[in-house]
Amino acid sequence: MQEREESRRKSNSAVRAVIEVAFIIVLFYSNLLMGEFTVANGRGKTLAYALQDIFTGTNFLIAVVTALFGYFVFEYLRKKL
Repeated sequence: MQEREESRRKSNSAVRAVIEVAFIIVLFYSNLLMGEFTVANGRGKTLAYALQDIFTGTNFLIAVVTALFGYFVFEYLRKKL
């Protein structure tokens, strides 16, 4: 019984971590998309072009690294406070 409870806690925290990291990645990409339309908005620029411009391997790597960093910082602060 205790093993089940411990296993459930671990899976709950893993799911929470994935959700939090995914949320940070969504915020990163929404910020990139807003910047794409406010700074570099040219004539004839479409949403499809902007999405193609921001979804690159480099941007994804940056998003994942910063999301993981942000997750660990917030977890540290949660446990500290």
